[in-house]
Amino acid sequence: MADRPLILISNDDGVGTKGLRHLVDCVSHLGDIIVVAPATAQSGMSSAITVGNPLRVMEHDDYNGAKVYSVNGTPVDCIKLAMHAVVPRRPDLILAGINHGSNSGNSIIYSGTMGAVLEGSMLDIPSIGYSLTHHSLKADFSECTRFIKDITAKVLQHGLPKGVCLNVNFPAKVKIKGLKVVHSAQGHWTEEYRKYEDPSGHPFYILTGKYVPKDPDDDQSDVYWLDRDYASVVPAQADQSDLAAIPAVTALLG
Repeated sequence: MADRPLILISNDDGVGTKGLRHLVDCVSHLGDIIVVAPATAQSGMSSAITVGNPLRVMEHDDYNGAKVYSVNGTPVDCIKLAMHAVVPRRPDLILAGINHGSNSGNSIIYSGTMGAVLEGSMLDIPSIGYSLTHHSLKADFSECTRFIKDITAKVLQHGLPKGVCLNVNFPAKVKIKGLKVVHSAQGHWTEEYRKYEDPSGHPFYILTGKYVPKDPDDDQSDVYWLDRDYASVVPAQADQSDLAAIPAVTALLG
């Protein structure tokens, strides 16, 4: 595995999902593939890591030439453990996805898919997260294929700026018109939880809700273009320091 680029792939939906397999299919011609993905669904885990509980790596049947492993942990656990105990050498590229569901707007804060990608960027490995705005496990990923092949090949060849990773989202159930490089839409979630009662009459809650962008007419945001049948690419970074705010905070604190 030393003659071709090495690509490490993970996700947050689990090792057996259709989106993960489609991503392998899209990039298998670009290099040697190793998949290290969560054994079970880990959506919403962000950059969580497992502390105090043992992690185990399980080998699975190869898929389309890719070596496949699962870890009983989070997406970031998968990346960290892959680097420590699975990959034979430093990967040239880290990919995550294809996520079943959108990671646009402020979802990047919660996303296990992007948690894995941000972990890769902190290792100074070019890293990309791919997501489709459709939660169904039977979602059709075919429209994503040409974009994934093109983006992945270009990043593999040219790299990314230091500390920068890519959050790529695709609109679902449409003919994708093109691709826009933009910023994450600012906004908030509304009606986040739905209340139910168990047979004993005790209430419980299920996460739900809808993302409402602060400025739906912001034509430099990902949500704006996803709503208009374009794929969006948001350059992101793990360093959340607000450098521009340092003078104001310094003045505030004396």
